[in-house]
Amino acid sequence: MPASNPLDPTTLQTSGEVVTFLLGRVATSDGTALPSNVIVERVCNARVRQQVYASPNGSFSMDLGSRFGNVVDASAEGNTRQDRANKSLQNGIPRTELANCELRVAASGFRSDVLTLFARDSFSGTMDVGPIVVQRLTKIQGMTISATPYNAPKDARKHYEKGVEALKSRDDAHARQYFEKAVQIYPKFANAWFQLGRLLQKSNETAAARTAYTQATTSDTKFLPPYLSLSYFAYDAKDWPELLNLTGHILALDPLNYARVKGYILDLDSFDYAEAYFYNSAANFNLNNIDEAEKSGLKAAHLDVRPRFPQLHLLLADIFIRKHDGARAATELQTFLDLVPHASNAEELREQIANLQKPGTAPPAVAPLSNN
Repeated sequence: MPASNPLDPTTLQTSGEVVTFLLGRVATSDGTALPSNVIVERVCNARVRQQVYASPNGSFSMDLGSRFGNVVDASAEGNTRQDRANKSLQNGIPRTELANCELRVAASGFRSDVLTLFARDSFSGTMDVGPIVVQRLTKIQGMTISATPYNAPKDARKHYEKGVEALKSRDDAHARQYFEKAVQIYPKFANAWFQLGRLLQKSNETAAARTAYTQATTSDTKFLPPYLSLSYFAYDAKDWPELLNLTGHILALDPLNYARVKGYILDLDSFDYAEAYFYNSAANFNLNNIDEAEKSGLKAAHLDVRPRFPQLHLLLADIFIRKHDGARAATELQTFLDLVPHASNAEELREQIANLQKPGTAPPAVAPLSNN
C-alpha cells in the first residue's frame, strides 16, 4: 500500500489537522443576560481575522472555511497566494496556524476574557472552545474626559457647546470663533483649547496648534488627548526625548491595566492608546531602550486590531533585529506587506524576509527608526 500523502485533504481532515468550525458560547460573569449584537472575534498575530455574531443565548459558530454566512469581516485573511491555495486545498485552517490565534468578545460595556486556541483538541474538523466569559464594567472618570467644562463659567460653557454644535455641522470657521471666545472667557478651559488646537492643526497652523494643545495640558494634566496630539508633533520632528516625556505622561497611570483591574471602561472612541504605545515604542527604540521599545510595541500591536499603523510592524521588525531574533523580525515584515502589499519598498522587504529566514544568517544591524 502506498504511503499516504500528508497534503491530501482526506488525510488532513481525518487526522484533525484542519479545523473547519469553531464552536462556543458567550456568558456573563454574573449570570445576567447578554446585550444585543455581541460579536466574537478571532484575532491572529494581533490582527482581527474574522468576526461572527453570537446568538441571543450566547452560542456561536465560526466557519473557518467560508467567506460567507455570518462572517462580518474576514477580509484581512486569504489575501496572499498561499492563503488562497490553503483554502482551496483544505477548506479550513491547519491547527498549527491557529496556535497564534485567540478568541475574544466585543460587547459595549463589557470586558472579555481571551481564549487562546493553542493545543485545543478538535474532532472531525470542529473545535469546541467552551465559554468565553465577559464582565460588566463601569465608566472611568478623567483621563479621556476633562472636568473643566463643569468648572467653567456659564458664558464660556455656552460658547464651547456652540462650538461643538458647529463642528457637527462641519462649520469649522464658526466653531473656531466659539472656542476662541470660550478660552478668552475662561483661560483654563482644557476642552476648548484642545478643540481649538485640532482646528488649527487642520488648517496647518502648526505653531498655533501646539500652543493650544500645550495650554490644554497646562489646564488639566489628567486630560490625555492633547498630550497625544503633541506626541504626533514630536514624532514628526523626531524629537525622541520630548516624545518619550509626553507618552510617558500618558502611560504613567497605566490606564489600560488600571481600567482592567478596577472594572472601568476607557473611552477608546475619543482616545487612541494604540497610537500612544506606538509613539512610546518609537521613542524608546531611538533612545536605545530596546526592551521598553519591545514592550510598548507589542502593546500597540495588541490594541491596533483594525490596523491603522502598518509602520508599527516595521518598527517591531527593527526591534527584533536589534535583539537578534530574525524569525520574529521576518514575521513582522510579512505582516507589514500583508497590510501594505504595494509599498514602494515591497521587493526590498521581501528580499530582507528571505535573508532573515535563511538558516544561520545573522540579522543585519539597523539604524534608528525613521518616520518618513
